[in-house]
Amino acid sequence: MSVPAVSDTRVRPPVTVLVAVLITITAWASAFVAIRAVHAHFDAGPLALGRLATGTIALTLALLATRSWVKPTGREWALVIGCGIVWFGFYNVALNAAEQRLDAGTSAMLVNVGPILIALLAGAFLGEGFPRSLLIGIGVAFCGVLLIGFAGHGDTAADPLGVALCLLSAAAWAIGVTLQKPALRRLPALQVTQMACTVGMITTLPFTGGLIDDLRDAPAGSIAGVVYLGVVPTAVAFGTWAYALTRMNAGRLGVTTYLVPPLTILMAWPLLSETPHPLALAGGAIALVGVALSRRR
Repeated sequence: MSVPAVSDTRVRPPVTVLVAVLITITAWASAFVAIRAVHAHFDAGPLALGRLATGTIALTLALLATRSWVKPTGREWALVIGCGIVWFGFYNVALNAAEQRLDAGTSAMLVNVGPILIALLAGAFLGEGFPRSLLIGIGVAFCGVLLIGFAGHGDTAADPLGVALCLLSAAAWAIGVTLQKPALRRLPALQVTQMACTVGMITTLPFTGGLIDDLRDAPAGSIAGVVYLGVVPTAVAFGTWAYALTRMNAGRLGVTTYLVPPLTILMAWPLLSETPHPLALAGGAIALVGVALSRRR
């Protein structure tokens, strides 16, 4: 498989791509905080459905306004449907469930192991191989994840199910990006995002009854939080991510998400009065060092 010239690490992305990346990482960092803020009033599944339904409406309106629809091939439909089920659907449910057990900063650090998994999938399915730096980085990052798993608040250990759900979310993210990248070679970024978000919403429709119950009992602030999650971290940020992904390779773009955990911690401190356990901070730093080592050439 040939590698597009845009993937050359010596090519500096244009300003529009850098702005798209900045919007994405800031919005995704805020998503960890928003999920944690509304978790007391929305269960994991209903929250995912509410977020994806809002995002689908916003993205559909944007797509209709731009009239940028390109008829997908059968293979492109399969790629986008897979991305929608795994990344938009499963990822959101798993992450919401994880943040009912872990603070926002710890969750962000665990999920950000995703770039290593992206590199592994690229090595297995895209012929990029398994360089020594990747294997070393995986080992270092895994040690960091273990530290986070042993961390907690005070004398309470981190919830092991929460840790496992975050790692599953990271895996779903990596699989979703691997499926999304080929679809973006011909289809517009906005269309791919809208299609995948719609598929994710359909995947979470079994939680409709729970969403109706949660909306009935939730305060206005929490409902506004769900709308925010659908519009900004989903419709806007997934759209800007797809835009950037059409102009950068997946591995290089994944490096930018290293900024999400520290941004999440900075936001969660004043907004939620949350700070991860010192051992979790240390583990997160080690995990990020491992991810950085895995991307060394």
